[in-house]
Amino acid sequence: MSRPVHKPERKRLFYFWKITWGVLLVLLLLVGGAVTWGYTQLMSGLPQVVGDHNVVGIEAEVNIYRDQNGVPHIEAENEEDLYYAQGFVTAQDRMFQMDMSRRQASGMLSEVVGKDALDSDRYFRTFGLRRAAEASVNAYDQEALTALDAYTAGVNEYITHALSENELPVEFRLLGYEPEPWTALDSLTIGKFMAYDLGGNWQGQAFRHWLVNNVSEEEALDLMPTYPDDGPVILDMAKDTTIDMAEVFADVGNYQPEPFNGSNNWVISGEHTASGAPLLADDPHLGLDTPSVWYETHLQSPSVNVTGVIFAGVPGIILGHNEEIAWGVTNVGPDVQELYIERRHPEDPHQFLYEDEWYEAEVTEEFIEVDGYDEPFLHETVITRHGPLISEYAHEEGVIIDEALALKWTAHEPSTELQAIMNINRADDWESFTTALEHFHAPAQNFVYADTNGNIGYRANGKIPIRPHDDAFLPVPGWTGEHDWQGYIPWDELPTIINPDSGMISTANNQIDDEDYDYHLSHTWAQPYRHQRILEMLEAGNDFTVEDMQAMQMDTQNLQAEEFVPILTKAVAEEELRDIDKEVLDVLGDWNKVDEKEEAGPFIFHLWMNAIPHVLFSSDIPESILDIFEGEANVVDQLLRDAAQGNEGPWIEKNGGLATVATESLQIAADYAKDLQGESPENWLWGDYHRATFAHPLGAMAPLNLLFNPRPQPVDGSSITVMAASFDNQTGDMIHGAGWRGVMDLSDLSQSYHIVAPGQSGHVMGDHYHDQLLDWVEGEYHTTNMAEYQTDSDHLRLVPEQ
Repeated sequence: MSRPVHKPERKRLFYFWKITWGVLLVLLLLVGGAVTWGYTQLMSGLPQVVGDHNVVGIEAEVNIYRDQNGVPHIEAENEEDLYYAQGFVTAQDRMFQMDMSRRQASGMLSEVVGKDALDSDRYFRTFGLRRAAEASVNAYDQEALTALDAYTAGVNEYITHALSENELPVEFRLLGYEPEPWTALDSLTIGKFMAYDLGGNWQGQAFRHWLVNNVSEEEALDLMPTYPDDGPVILDMAKDTTIDMAEVFADVGNYQPEPFNGSNNWVISGEHTASGAPLLADDPHLGLDTPSVWYETHLQSPSVNVTGVIFAGVPGIILGHNEEIAWGVTNVGPDVQELYIERRHPEDPHQFLYEDEWYEAEVTEEFIEVDGYDEPFLHETVITRHGPLISEYAHEEGVIIDEALALKWTAHEPSTELQAIMNINRADDWESFTTALEHFHAPAQNFVYADTNGNIGYRANGKIPIRPHDDAFLPVPGWTGEHDWQGYIPWDELPTIINPDSGMISTANNQIDDEDYDYHLSHTWAQPYRHQRILEMLEAGNDFTVEDMQAMQMDTQNLQAEEFVPILTKAVAEEELRDIDKEVLDVLGDWNKVDEKEEAGPFIFHLWMNAIPHVLFSSDIPESILDIFEGEANVVDQLLRDAAQGNEGPWIEKNGGLATVATESLQIAADYAKDLQGESPENWLWGDYHRATFAHPLGAMAPLNLLFNPRPQPVDGSSITVMAASFDNQTGDMIHGAGWRGVMDLSDLSQSYHIVAPGQSGHVMGDHYHDQLLDWVEGEYHTTNMAEYQTDSDHLRLVPEQ
């Protein structure tokens, strides 16, 4: 029998539950309100894609159709309105990315990120990308400047509208700032950043300078990319300087371009295709982030009809096709930079010696605003006759050293790449295409070409310096005048091919083989495996189709493993092997040498290859210097080849010989793999380590990573497969590869085939934020149609305000 509840107790229970439910209701309302507010904040930045939008700055109505993949098709009645609309649309999808890009390149991140970005800002202010962009403005013709101004006006229309309607992307709200108006200089600075990202060789000169002054002559020569004709003379030139390269470049590794920056492209004539018309494929390799560095767009006016991809923040189409031609690029990687050792006046830090006379260097002073600090940071850059002093970056402001390093770089000079892009977009044959390339100076690129008349071609295009000594191995004296550049390779003498007998042209940042070529291009090239594999596939096939080109871009055959697994497994000292080492070798022996995510073989092989440089160099070369070891992979490959043929070099010898190096590195790899994936090598998976992450800039901060970053995806490939997928050696996260893949069939240029990873949109709540990520992993291309796109597309009209 239950105890009766008396009235006072019943009353207390009534009030208890009333208060409890009241508190719960308030909490639910607060949580619900917070969720609603957060959802509203996330959704408010999404672009208007349907209806009418009245704008000031265009002459006639512009129609913008966004297809099912988020690709904007822009129809305008004149070019000025076309580029205005391109600026507006790109900003709708990518404004935060555009703002971060201009800030990074200009050295203005600290203003919104805080002190953590100050070193980056100092570095890029010193490097001078924005100064180089300013120097280029007057080199452009009026047509290009008009297009640039129109694009700028379109971006600013978006900014003005977003501010007035409180519809900025959520990243601006999280960081607590608003974007400044866009300028034409911002677009040109982003262009200079891409030249920076693809145009380095000064790091290799600095690395070899350190070697000359810190290891034996034999050891230094062993790590040269090629043996200098006058080895000892070359080495003597770099000795007896006061510059400490390890100190100068202690932090530069955080900001320098990825060593893997490269690409694949190829073009085949109609004699090798099923359609009888050329096929062209291109997949440039850059950093893999959210959003993609590439933005796909279709531009149409009475004078231009072109589609493809461009960097967000720059007008036109840099890679793609129009109605008559198609083109793609890879990086040439020539020696376009030079480090000069400058001698400073003992009493005046801004004077330097040149041909027995002292001259006054240019000095720029800039204030860097730093979020959270009342006073800006005063940054000084000293610019000699050869370029800015980059060694000053490593020292505290005001610290003066007797000798310094100045950087000369082709992209510091005025250049007109945007003008080239505009002209390429309208080109209709080989002559007009190559004429347009006269304006494309930096970075130097391998262009492949095809047209609807059946022609195919190739050109290594850009400004490449002529050196008096043709070496570019080491920093050179800047005070004698003997090492000043003697102009550039004449434009009409740059490597060029048109309609070769083979009917095939391919590049993958490989060495340009021409023994009769009169000019020096580079000492350092990509490892040959991607290009070898492309040639294998092209030479083994015929009657190629678009689908064949796509399959080639996704190919993961590992030719490096085919070469080195036999060498290394034969070299290991069997008596020193542990049980797990033997299991690892058994797995490698059964592996088909394809870098597939379901396999253990690539996991073991790549960890093994990554451990070899550690065994060879870690005890003798500081980490900051290894960070600037240009061409390390090729050099290490050659050391192993030579050792396997009985010619052990000093680095192999000093580490116990090939057997010891192979065994120690195998055991390091096995132990690391065991720590990551357990005791059983047969159960290890490449894909559990090698994952596509596509990180967002704000995704580095928990818990924002849960909002902005996609779920990591296991992925095939590696840095040396045609499907390029370079990764961080510690985490395995894929950080570099083909953010865009494109295939063009010249039998029908009304359509082409693309993947833009992870998607077109920069808005986390957008339908196209990560919608191509899985397609990218699996190689599922979408079709972009230049003729039939209006049906089932979102339609926005830009209407001139009366």
